[in-house]
Amino acid sequence: MNNRVNYSLIGFLMLFAISLMLGFGYWLLKPAKEIEMRTYAIYFEESVLGLNLDAAVKYRGISVGKVTQLSINPKNSQEVMVLVSILKSTPIKSSTRAQLTSQGITGLSYINLSFSDDSAEELKRTKGEDYPVIKTIPSLLIKIENSLGDITLQLSETLKNFNVLLRDKNQEEVTLLLKNSALFVSKLNSLLDDKTAESLKQTIKNLENSSAKLDAMMPRIAKLIDNSIVWEDRIAGSFASIMQSYIGIRGAMDTINNAVKSGDFNFKEMTSELLPTMNNTLLEMQTLMIKIEETLKKYERSPSDILFLQEQMKKGPGEK
Repeated sequence: MNNRVNYSLIGFLMLFAISLMLGFGYWLLKPAKEIEMRTYAIYFEESVLGLNLDAAVKYRGISVGKVTQLSINPKNSQEVMVLVSILKSTPIKSSTRAQLTSQGITGLSYINLSFSDDSAEELKRTKGEDYPVIKTIPSLLIKIENSLGDITLQLSETLKNFNVLLRDKNQEEVTLLLKNSALFVSKLNSLLDDKTAESLKQTIKNLENSSAKLDAMMPRIAKLIDNSIVWEDRIAGSFASIMQSYIGIRGAMDTINNAVKSGDFNFKEMTSELLPTMNNTLLEMQTLMIKIEETLKKYERSPSDILFLQEQMKKGPGEK
């Protein structure tokens, strides 16, 4: 029985097995190309209370990295420098902004990334910086704190103005104003007693009756205006006829005057043209006077007929 062991072969196999295990472990732990990380710097001027190492860095709710370092900015002691490791596939542009966000009631915080311009260029490292710097915007708590500060300042100013308003002199003037107002209301109540209210009601009622009568009278006024226009047209026609007759008479008289001056005066011939014209003129004037006299007699009996037409004309026998 051969008990000799080849220790060299066993040692070689063990080394080979260890090499395979190390290679397999490196293959498992080696980061793939698509999950390689990049480091960025963020400078916060506010407190980062609640932000811890390995805190999440999120982009639109998706975790894209984590916080790797928290320290005070050596160049500005008023700022906190936060180094974050973010996936290379995350679009970090020059318009990207970092905001410290609280995770509900736990008190822990994370960094939320956002950007406003999708067409902006990729964020690059500037001179004097070790890493590309992502700019920040105030957190919600800081905005609320600033708003509360402004509200407190405005409230303080309001209280100050209110104290100025409530000085002794202003209080006396306000008291006097209230007293005068009460006196005015008292006098107004005394004026608006039952008798005054009844008088106002009666006045309003009379105004309504007058308005109703005026509405009923409007058609009569319109009819009167129409009749007046017709009457004026007739009188104008009569005056025009009289004027024409007068012109004819004047022409005849001029002819007689010229004939007398020239010695060719023939009375018979002249009067044969003049007498018909004068006759027509006198007839037109007589007709006009009759119309005017009838109109005057009509409204002399009842002048109110001009607007109200109250008189009822008596009809003759056989008239309907």
